Amino acid sequence: MKKIYIPAIALFGFLNSFSQNYEFKEVINLEHLPVISQDNTGTCWSFSTSSFLESEIYRITGKKIDLSEMYQARTTYPIKAENYVLRQGSAQFSQGALAHDVINSMKNYGLVPVSVYTGLTEDEKKHNHTELVSVLTAMVKTYTETKPLSKHWKESISKVLDTYLGEIPSKFTYDGKEYTPKSFYEMTKLNANDYVTITSFTNAPYYQNFILSVPDNFSNGSMYNLPLDEFIANIDHALEKGYTLSLDCDVSEDTFSAKYGVAFIPANESDNKNGLTEIVEEVKVTPEFRQQEYENFNTQDDHLMHIVGKVVDQKGNIYYKVKNSWGNNSARVGNNGYVYMSQAFMKLKAISVLVHKDGLEKSLAKKLK
Repeated sequence: MKKIYIPAIALFGFLNSFSQNYEFKEVINLEHLPVISQDNTGTCWSFSTSSFLESEIYRITGKKIDLSEMYQARTTYPIKAENYVLRQGSAQFSQGALAHDVINSMKNYGLVPVSVYTGLTEDEKKHNHTELVSVLTAMVKTYTETKPLSKHWKESISKVLDTYLGEIPSKFTYDGKEYTPKSFYEMTKLNANDYVTITSFTNAPYYQNFILSVPDNFSNGSMYNLPLDEFIANIDHALEKGYTLSLDCDVSEDTFSAKYGVAFIPANESDNKNGLTEIVEEVKVTPEFRQQEYENFNTQDDHLMHIVGKVVDQKGNIYYKVKNSWGNNSARVGNNGYVYMSQAFMKLKAISVLVHKDGLEKSLAKKLK
């Protein structure tokens, strides 16, 4: 049998035509503040949407303002507690919430900069809500079992939050001017009524508002339902027009990797590991498959992040540049705290996105009235 010798360079080229390590090129990168860490808390919803609002403030005014994420948590916890207690425990009480809860907080309680309200005590350098959550959970469970309910229970919840996160400031000074949380919100030129949430599921009518049944939607926030292709098209349109988006998605898959900074949905399960470092074939996501994964609980709303741009690989495949809130230590977090999320992953695992209404396609705005 005749032996065939293939030069090393030719062999490398042959193999590389089938498997290629990622080479990303930035296509869109919208203004946003640096990656930070939510530390040991379940407040990704506040970190992601506060980051989103920071980008909105810059887009509208040109100002870079670092907002307090913990102010939103401090003002939202009493609402979650009341919801749980008045429903006599037949509701979820947890650290989780959704993007619209930050918008509701902004509308009702205003905004403050992180320099004014850090949510940390004097001797703390990192957020850790383990003890706070344990105390609050024990309290609300006790209140549901207590009849008659003490008229002081709301005040007690507030005092615990003040102890762990700090008292809500009534007035403060920023850049030499005095503000209240409401007047500071007004100064940013944000308008809570300008923001909408869009999603895509087949169990609700398209182009109408509906309440998505996910555990963290404790406030029964509604969102507009779109066909899947239009859902993705409007994400793309918003980015192309200069609007970032707050993203609620499932990150429980092995193919979502903060370490490698990528998220993908391989066509073959055997590529789960390969796809962390190289381009692999991905699943063709249909509305039916997306719905199936939602209803069998493979897709859940377990993390919120901030979509700030787009990148492409050397084959032209599109990925969304997503700002995470798990820190930016490059030794353990790939892409310096960002995740490059493939379009297939976005189609399958994105629960919803919140965006300024002007970021939507005009044809869609008319359909949604």
